[in-house]
Amino acid sequence: MSSHPREFRLLVTGGGTGGHTYPALTTLRALQARLAEEGTAVSVLWAGTAEGLEARVTTSEGIRFTSVATGKLRRSSNPLGMLTAANMKDMARVPLGVAQARSIVAEFKPDVILSTGGYVAVPIGLAAGLLRRPLVVHEQTVRLGLANRLLAKRATRVAVSSPSTLELLSESVRERTVVTGNPVRAEVLSGEPLKAVDALGLDSFDPDLPVLYVTGGAQGSVQINTLIADTLPWLLPQTNVIHQCGPNNLQEMFERTAKLPADLAARYRVLGFVGAELPDVLALADVVVSRSGAGTIAELTALGKPSVLVPLPSSAGDEQAHNARRLQDLGAAVALEGDVHEMDLRAALRPLLSDAGRRERMSNAAQEHGRPDAAERLVDVLLEAARPAAGA
Repeated sequence: MSSHPREFRLLVTGGGTGGHTYPALTTLRALQARLAEEGTAVSVLWAGTAEGLEARVTTSEGIRFTSVATGKLRRSSNPLGMLTAANMKDMARVPLGVAQARSIVAEFKPDVILSTGGYVAVPIGLAAGLLRRPLVVHEQTVRLGLANRLLAKRATRVAVSSPSTLELLSESVRERTVVTGNPVRAEVLSGEPLKAVDALGLDSFDPDLPVLYVTGGAQGSVQINTLIADTLPWLLPQTNVIHQCGPNNLQEMFERTAKLPADLAARYRVLGFVGAELPDVLALADVVVSRSGAGTIAELTALGKPSVLVPLPSSAGDEQAHNARRLQDLGAAVALEGDVHEMDLRAALRPLLSDAGRRERMSNAAQEHGRPDAAERLVDVLLEAARPAAGA
């Protein structure tokens, strides 16, 4: 007989960005699938802000959502620079948020609470401690964000995405920490290359040449777009290119590449956005050029994709640069930081495009450090943390 109640109650908090929201959603789906095999339903409540991405995602996914008042801490390299009117106003909202969160936790009575970070997670995380409900904190990046640093001290368990995070934690937190990896959507792991060819009409691609997938994220990247546009005359004689440039940059890219010779243009496909086709595009790609956010790193390593990473300079805590350097140190990527020029990109791509053996070695290094089962590992942590509450 299952040790779980007929209804398992999960409270999720975290969001603001996709980096916090989608790992929680992926883990939730994995938990539902796991407990469905035992005949146990999962009742889910997601607490966040009405303006955050999590509100839109839960609506589209049919997940019950409740909003909590919270404040955003605007960072500054100078501590005195954080004493702004906006910061003070938002911080004054935290006590109200904690009061709301306490009511939510008391009423919902979760078996366990999952926090994936972002300032929206703080009130619920604090309420978990006040009401003695199990709290699992998951960190997607190498270094704990501000919210998770605060909540980790109070968490039942802490789950991290990288083994290198462990050495950054205090001993008291480390002994409650497990390396799970960063959950990757199941569909990303099951792409089919031929489906990308059909969906995107890539019949004009040369099957004897490698495929390079370029992306700057959902909104695109002016830096990466400019690099690719400048490099295309050199790139296209030796590779096929799928370029996701961002919806607002599509017309400019059309104009910048309009004068490509017809035989080269046939091997270049520029798209504003890649949606449902993404798993198939990633499956088709031999090399990826991209930013180095936590979600991207999780996908590239889970799939074993060689990559050239161009970190976003303005990422919080310079986290993208840390991610890119770590993969480069592992032999799984090439990191291009700072003021990157066309010649830098050429130097990074030349050996990858010309040497299939090098691509394979880099792929193996990436896959060796990937955790495609991260969601299942995090589900294990949630169920373990929930046992005392479920038996109460």
